[in-house]
Amino acid sequence: MRIDPSQYPSYFQRYIELVEGIDLHSLLPQSFDELKVALLQIPVSKADYAYASGKWTVKQVLQHCIDTERIFAYRALCISRDEQQHLPGFDQDYYIQHANLQNKSLEFLKEEMLIARQSTLMLFQHFTDTELSKKGIASEHPITVLALGYIIAAHWMHHQRELTEKYGIIFTRS
Repeated sequence: MRIDPSQYPSYFQRYIELVEGIDLHSLLPQSFDELKVALLQIPVSKADYAYASGKWTVKQVLQHCIDTERIFAYRALCISRDEQQHLPGFDQDYYIQHANLQNKSLEFLKEEMLIARQSTLMLFQHFTDTELSKKGIASEHPITVLALGYIIAAHWMHHQRELTEKYGIIFTRS
């Protein structure tokens, strides 16, 4: 299925551009493999590193990616099941502020991220074209299940790029 701008809010365009033209059923498994390779390359020495005062640490970035993965997958599930309620937004900074990361190691967060992505893969694996095309309201904007799948994959890509550009973590492909 093709995705077009009517299927998601415009502020997600920067994510969609990262994955445009790739079939979702190929993209998600590919993104899992790439995520696994990337996470292995994040050094423990960078766990509590933030590139500037007031910016997130690497651990906070990973927790944000986990939170977002779960929230967007939940939205996809709800919309695919014809949920009529508007799904709430979330304040990413508030969530990170209230995440208890003192007792989570970088290695634990890496594993949790992979498990969250695996769960997303399993959720999307059997969505039909009809389910993928369903539209609901999340964060006060219309969005389709298909768009959520693309956004989930691209969200990590966006943060991986930031981890390179702002945190100095170099990722190589396997």
